[in-house]
Amino acid sequence: MTSLNQDIKQKLANLNVLEKIIAINVVIFLLALITRFNFIWFQLPSGFSSFILKPWSLITYAFVHTEFLHMLFNMLWLYFLGRMFLNLFSPKMALNVYFLGAIAGGLLFMFCYSLLPEVFGGNSRLLGASGAVRALLIFLCAYMPNQEIRFFTFNLKLWYIGAAIVVLDVIGVISGINNPVTGNAGGNLAHLGGALLGYFYAKQLVKGQDIGKGFEKFMDYFSNFFKFSKKGPLKTVHKNKSKAGGYNKADFNEFNNQKKIDVILDKISKSGYDSLTSEEKEFLFRAGK
Repeated sequence: MTSLNQDIKQKLANLNVLEKIIAINVVIFLLALITRFNFIWFQLPSGFSSFILKPWSLITYAFVHTEFLHMLFNMLWLYFLGRMFLNLFSPKMALNVYFLGAIAGGLLFMFCYSLLPEVFGGNSRLLGASGAVRALLIFLCAYMPNQEIRFFTFNLKLWYIGAAIVVLDVIGVISGINNPVTGNAGGNLAHLGGALLGYFYAKQLVKGQDIGKGFEKFMDYFSNFFKFSKKGPLKTVHKNKSKAGGYNKADFNEFNNQKKIDVILDKISKSGYDSLTSEEKEFLFRAGK
């Protein structure tokens, strides 16, 4: 039993931050399934008066799923997006986008239901990680819109995918309003809230402004839940403006574009996105186009 526990702890320690979030979602879903507990106090209510009584629900709703397929597809999206995101950015930025996306989705949900109750109907509750996952997706689409990914037998630019998904979410809101019994207007509102956050975050980051820094300081109080490495929760960042990716600028400039990208990505994996110089960030952004 001791050996099994150690093996489980070791596997959990080797997970990246978004994979740990996946594990938490799965555990909560299984607990609800086994105990038949609906976690209603962790779901986000549509009314602000009810929300005041359980303010934690603005975040906890994103960890609660009652339907298997809902949880499965959210976690599959999160897994694949997480691999893309963490190849470019730090674990802390991934958490910033994820949680801020959940908060933005929840706020838009409550705002619309409270401001337009005659349109969206009566009281409702929000649950699921879709808004947070949508924030990660649209962030990537906005940060490197012309990056192509393989889709079956042809390539698609990321911004095509992002635009199509946002259009489907808008259609989902309209459909949910017209058919409140079978539709999901509230869930699609959360998707759009997360998408708006992801888009705005990425566009500000391109300008050199990380809007998640304030939230990141708040998250530092809870960093023990997300240990990024065996040596400590954070990687030490060293900036050397006389070098690019660890090479002298003269040597770096001799590389072809692909080699430069590989060097910069290797630097991110070792020291995090914040370790890049402004020139390296600008080159990586241009390469994404």
